[in-house]
Amino acid sequence: MRRLLASIALGLAAANAAHAEDWVVKSSPHDVTVTADRLEAIIADGPATLVARVDHQAAAADAGLTMDPATVLIFGNPKVGTPLMQADPRAALDLPLRVLIWQQDSSTNIGYLSVEALAKRYDFDGADEALAGMAQALDRMTDGAVQPE
Repeated sequence: MRRLLASIALGLAAANAAHAEDWVVKSSPHDVTVTADRLEAIIADGPATLVARVDHQAAAADAGLTMDPATVLIFGNPKVGTPLMQADPRAALDLPLRVLIWQQDSSTNIGYLSVEALAKRYDFDGADEALAGMAQALDRMTDGAVQPE
């Protein structure tokens, strides 16, 4: 029984490590709200559209619970995302894109699932240019959100 539990624990640890590699995470010198506000302003200035802003800390408080600040911005550009969803309708689960800004200990982080991970997850044959553009846009936008004032 102990060997079985140890094997399960090792398998879960390996799975979690593999999933962590799928993320792009950056540190922010700003708090969660300021980082999210900066990213939202960058989205508004570009071709993407903000679909939603989810404040998980506020939702937890509404339920009588506490948690550290965590905000998700959901945004996309239908001209880029629609052809990807046409190629593989399951991609609609991950599109529009989502970026998480969260506080962990005393640090603020901003992160998202890498475009490479999305490409591995779905059948996007012939979409290399669109995916490269998406990766560049995510990198540029999140870099802008974490720039010092």
